Amino acid sequence: MAILAALTFAHPTRMAQDFALTPSTHLTLATLSQLLRTKARVVLSPEAREQVETCHRYLQNRLERTPEAVIYGINTGFGALCDKAIPASQRQQLQQNLMMSHACGTGEEVPAELVRLMLLLKAQSLSYGHSGVQVSTVQRLLDFYNRGMLPVVYQQGSLGASGDLAPLAHLCLPLLGLGEVHYEGYRLAAADAMSLFSWQPLTLEAKEGLALLNGTQFMLAYAVHGLLRAQHLLRAADYIGTLSLEAFDGRSEPFDARLHRIRPHAGQLAVAGRIRELLAGSGLQAQPKVAVQDPYSFRCMPQVHGASHDALAYVQQVVETECNAVTDNPNIFPDDDAILSGGNFHGQPLALALDMLAIATAELGSISQQRTTQLIGGQRGLPPFLVAEPGLNSGLMIPQYTAAGIVSQNKQLCTPASVDSVVSSNGQEDHVSMGANAATKALRVVQNVEQLLGIELLNAAQALEFRRPARTSEPLEDLLTAFREKVSFVNQDRVLYPDLHAAAAFVRDYSFGL
Repeated sequence: MAILAALTFAHPTRMAQDFALTPSTHLTLATLSQLLRTKARVVLSPEAREQVETCHRYLQNRLERTPEAVIYGINTGFGALCDKAIPASQRQQLQQNLMMSHACGTGEEVPAELVRLMLLLKAQSLSYGHSGVQVSTVQRLLDFYNRGMLPVVYQQGSLGASGDLAPLAHLCLPLLGLGEVHYEGYRLAAADAMSLFSWQPLTLEAKEGLALLNGTQFMLAYAVHGLLRAQHLLRAADYIGTLSLEAFDGRSEPFDARLHRIRPHAGQLAVAGRIRELLAGSGLQAQPKVAVQDPYSFRCMPQVHGASHDALAYVQQVVETECNAVTDNPNIFPDDDAILSGGNFHGQPLALALDMLAIATAELGSISQQRTTQLIGGQRGLPPFLVAEPGLNSGLMIPQYTAAGIVSQNKQLCTPASVDSVVSSNGQEDHVSMGANAATKALRVVQNVEQLLGIELLNAAQALEFRRPARTSEPLEDLLTAFREKVSFVNQDRVLYPDLHAAAAFVRDYSFGL
């Protein structure tokens, strides 16, 4: 009770103008990024409230008008139990039983920022008025989001087929006063946390439990979060790769616009253009070059980074479509007097995109590790392992080992989840997407690549010191100056893991020209 007393007067901080979910709201990655960053309060517009209420009222009237009609999940059991009729007197219990029985998550907890995304994305999907839920149900999801009351959700349990059933059950259990939440740094029983605001547990009506559990919001939250971080890494890879090129005394000819006009992939053109901008005004490029050609990891950056750029553009298209979709089942169309059972909950579009996200991001790390290897090889006037007294000092020998191990792990993580399927629900759900597994491992790949680029940056910054007093371009010198505030030059051997961790954090946080 002491914890609850301490929290009674906690209030959310209003940091931005309210954001309204309307029938015409179109969520983009940029919008979601801003919402999460500013912690703006999200509200249902009057129009959205009317659509949700109209659909809910239609469903209730339809059940009264045609009580004998069989409607999946409303007066039947679920999955392989779809042929079991449920009397009207047990419909509310059916929905609550569904919520409780499906909360079977295991493994690590879903990070807090992803749970916030899940709440928002679930509310968005229900706000279109095709799910039959009460307005109060959508509002309670937004209450949790706006108050920062985040349900405890586990990473394992979803097949990505009938939506993310187990994770969404954990997300929505607290609406019933069940399960647990994180609030203001405390882990609390949901019922206790709700009592802080005098919230009563919801009573689910026909279809509502199914609407809450069917959907792709677990894998979608991972896709949004991972994609935002991966897009940041696209710029980071260009900046850090160009810094490595300078430290390696590489050539600028491979980035000439004429080369890329005759193979005009959008990503390739963009990366080559960015590298040209980053090299403009470089004193190192003005010096005579000894080597005739550079290794592929330097001169093929536009082709490799660019391919990842294009692949992530495809992922963004899929993710933004899903952010503005209705993904539960069955779906209700009041204007057409129709309730249709289909497969909009199936996660295959996201599963394929998430596998692509992992692969495209991993390639940024793979080529980065090769540039790191080149830098420590004692070539082009650089000392072995980038230390002034090699032998006595191992210098930056072992960060390359670390990078090699991470790259190998990424190869394992990039085995596609979407090609797998395991039959479930006694054969009723006989093809599943495994999109949830694709989601969690894609985020691990993104995290790994942040570290790989951090290791490359550590090496490139170290190598460039051996090129002094010559200077690179202004934006790259700015990058070096900012990095040196976090990680100092390695004069002689020291404990390096804090530097590696700091370098990865720097890659995550630095703007890279934005």
